[in-house]
Amino acid sequence: MSLFHPVNLLCPQCEAPVSMSAVGSVNADRRPDLRDDILENRFQDAACPACGESFRLQPQFNYLDAGRGQWIAAMPANRLRDHLELEDEANDLFSTSYGSQAPAAAQEVGKGLTVRLTFGWPAVREKLLLRQLELDDVIVEMMKLHILRSVETAPLAEGIELRLVDVDEETGSYVFAWLETASEKYIEYLNVPSELYVVIHDNPEGWAAIRGRLETGPFVDMQKLYMGEGRHTGDERQAG
Repeated sequence: MSLFHPVNLLCPQCEAPVSMSAVGSVNADRRPDLRDDILENRFQDAACPACGESFRLQPQFNYLDAGRGQWIAAMPANRLRDHLELEDEANDLFSTSYGSQAPAAAQEVGKGLTVRLTFGWPAVREKLLLRQLELDDVIVEMMKLHILRSVETAPLAEGIELRLVDVDEETGSYVFAWLETASEKYIEYLNVPSELYVVIHDNPEGWAAIRGRLETGPFVDMQKLYMGEGRHTGDERQAG
C-alpha cells in the first residue's frame, strides 16, 4: 500500500507553519494516480496558506510498480554525495522486502523487479518515463555521456543535471533537458535522434566498460562517474 504521514514545515518564503502529508511509500499498482502525479511534476506539492508560496517536498520514499518491474528508493537531491552508503541501505531494504530475506511470496514479486536509487524529483520522474517508453536506463545514461562529448558547451555543474524528459512525437527524437535539480527549472532543451539509442544498444562491446561502471549498484546515473573513484565493478552488494 501507499503510506503517508503528517509533517510540519516552515514556508521557504515567509516561514509560516505549513502542515501536509508526506509519502513514505508509493504502490503504483494500487495507486496509479500517484505515478501520474510524479510524471506530471505535481506530486508532494504544497502551498503556504499565509503567503500562497508554492513549494515541493523533496522525495524520500520507496516506490513499487510490480506491473512494470520497478522498485526505487527515491531520496532528496542533497543526499547525492552519500550515494555509496545509500546504495547499501537500498539493497538491504530491498533484500528484506522482496529479496533473499523476505517471505517467499514477496520474493516471487522481487524476481521481476529492477532496483534503483534516485536523488531529487527529476531523476525519479525520468526512471518512470524510461520504463514507460521501454528504454534501458543504462543506455540512456550512456547517451548523455555521448551528448557531453558532442556539444560545444554544456551547463554542467553541481546542482545541474541532464534528463530525458519527453519524446518529440513529430520527429520521434528524444527530448533531453538541462535543469536545476533543486528548483526543477528547465535551462535548455536538446532534441536527440532516437538512432543514437540504437547505435549504443547495438555496440555492447564498445560500451562495456562504461556499462560496468554504471551498473556497480542501484544508483544508475552518469553523475556517479564524476564523484570520486566510486565502487569497483564486482564489489557491489547484490540486492536479493
